[in-house]
This record gives sequence, structure tokens and C-alpha cells, in this order.
Amino acid sequence: MKLSNSKEKTITRNILILSWVSLLTDVASEMLYPTMPIYLKSIGFSIILIGVLEGFAEAIAGLSKGYFGNLSDNEGKRLPFVQIGYASSAISKPMMAAFIYPLWIFFARTIDRLGKGIRTGARDALLSDEATPETKGRVFGFHRSMDTLGAVLGPVFALIYLAKYPAHYNQLFLIAFVPGILAIGFTFWIKEKKKVHIASKPKTRFWDFIRYWKTSPATYKRLVIGLLVFTLFNSSDVFLLLKIKEAGSSDTIVIAIYIFYNIIYAIFSYPIGVLADRLGMKKIFASGIMLFAFTYIGMAYAKSAFIFFLIFFSYGVYAAATEGIAKAWISNVCEKNKTATAIGTYTAFQSIAALIASSLAGVIWYSFGASATFLLSGLIAIAVAIYISRIK
Repeated sequence: MKLSNSKEKTITRNILILSWVSLLTDVASEMLYPTMPIYLKSIGFSIILIGVLEGFAEAIAGLSKGYFGNLSDNEGKRLPFVQIGYASSAISKPMMAAFIYPLWIFFARTIDRLGKGIRTGARDALLSDEATPETKGRVFGFHRSMDTLGAVLGPVFALIYLAKYPAHYNQLFLIAFVPGILAIGFTFWIKEKKKVHIASKPKTRFWDFIRYWKTSPATYKRLVIGLLVFTLFNSSDVFLLLKIKEAGSSDTIVIAIYIFYNIIYAIFSYPIGVLADRLGMKKIFASGIMLFAFTYIGMAYAKSAFIFFLIFFSYGVYAAATEGIAKAWISNVCEKNKTATAIGTYTAFQSIAALIASSLAGVIWYSFGASATFLLSGLIAIAVAIYISRIK
């Protein structure tokens, strides 16, 4: 992969280190993702309690992103939030295996998600600080590519390990601690650029990120409104995998399709980021949303494994064209000293919208069937793509 021809590297030392940190952290997290529900059921958690646990943990992560992003901007610091955030997620892994009491599991899972909330805004702002407006697409694309590569390696390792040692979930949690520790070690190689000294640091309150919305640039508001409407109809990938399973595919095919999706996502993230810098983020992002529409409308009618693989190829390209690009675009339309706040505010609202989206999808699926769920999401996506393409 050729990263830059210029004298000043596009992919700087800090960007490369942050990308490796994300890769290692995702290896640890995604190693546990396929086995988490199975492990929780094995220690006595009911389906309802698992749902409450995951919903609570994700809500904590989502809301904290806004607060800690704002705090990072007010403090004029990035690195401490990155280090504490990744350390929290790493420590939570062995905690999950140490005790099986429900309250302890809730505490450990919350620590993991809180770590994500602490680091997200500051990390993305650090990436933005390392780029120019003309290179942010490829910078965020490269980071997403490395991050997603971890999402491929983690489940593959888990499958190999559990095939040899079935039901050894506790040991897997302990093994996941290793890449987490390596990720923390890498953060100490990051060199944060010196910030302008803030004479009077404003007091940061938890809901201050909502106040930012009122004073944010008009373009930021228009963009985020479109993103949030889209998120409201972009339910969890679990529904896609469930549709594949209901169509008669084996567990192996379902997992293989999920891994295939992440491989495509990882491969295309950087080149699409480069394309976004050349053609404009709006064009690439709107095109990505249209691919999402194709994916979901296709899922309403797909039945064979071959078609599912084809659809998930499209879904991987969609993710590559939107996930990193959205943050890169936001960082270009907000004030430079409010980058973490702007991204944190968006991701906080996005997390809330995502919770609503999955609940809404479940209700529609139950009431009208899977096809109605996917068709509605696809049609809304087309409308959002048109809206996004009209933002100046």
C-alpha cells in the first residue's frame, strides 16, 4: 500500500501508531464478540438480561462520547483520553472472566464501553490534527482499514481456538487481554502536538455537548441531521445475519459472510478515502448510502448463499465509503478547536439513534416480517442519499 508521494507523509507516525492501537483493540474485542452471548448464557444470564446489559453498556458508551469529546477540547489535550480509554477496554476483558456475579459483569461491560466513550472523540481529533482538509479522507480511511482488519483477525482466532478448546470461554477472555495490553503499550509512542495554552479552562458538564449543537456551524447541523435520520433506520447487523440464518444457511456460512464483509471493508477503506479526497466527500458518502440501499433492498428478496455474499460485498464497500468519511467530513466543517466535541456530539446522538433503530427494526420485523424491515430501511436510505447530495 503506497501511502504518500509527497515530502511530508500523509500517513504520519502518530496515524500509523493509532491505527495499530485500534487494530489490536479490535482483535481483542471481536475475538469475544461472537462468543459473548454464549458465555453470558453459560453463566446464567437470560436473553432479556443480555439485552438489558448490552443496551445499558452501549448507552453509556454513546452518551459519554459527547462529554469526553467536549472535555478533551476544553482541556486542550488528546493523548491522556486515548490512553485511559484504551486501558479501560483492555482491563475489562479479564474482569469478565474473574467473577460471574451479574452486578460484576455489568460493571466490567460498562468499563469496556466507557473506555470507548473516553477515547473516541479525542482519538478522532488526534487523527484530524495529523491531516489537512485535503488528506482527511485517506487518513480516516487508513485508520478504518486497520481497525476493521482487527475485526477480521479477532473472530478468526476465536473460531480456531474454540474449535480446539470448545466452551473454554474464560481462557479466551484472558487471551484477549494480551492484544489489549499491547495496544496500551503502543499509545506511549504517540507524540501529541503542543497545544496553545488555555488560560481559563471552561467547566465541563455532562450535557454540554448538547449546548454545542445550538452554536455549531449550519453545515455541521445539516450533515448530522441527515446522518441521524439514516441511523434511525440502520439497525444492528444482527438482523442481517438473522435473515441469512432464517434463509437456511449454516452457522459456518453466517460467520463466513460476516468475516467476508469485514475483509471487504478493510480492503476498500483506504482507497475509498483517497477517492473521497479527490472527488469530494459528499459524492463518495452519498454513493455509499446508495450501496446501503442496494444491500437492504436486496436482503428483502435474497435466499441463496451466493447472493448473500454478493450483497455483503456491497455492504462492505458501503461501510468503507461512510464510516471513516463521515468523521473526516465532520472534522472539515467544524471549528478546529472543537473537533473532539463535534465528533463526540455526533457519535453520542448516533448511539442513541442506533438503539432506537434496532428496537424499531424488531417491532417492524415482528409485525410485518423481515422483508418490510429491509425495504423500509432501503427506501429511507435513498431519500437520505438525495438529501446528503444537496448539502453545500
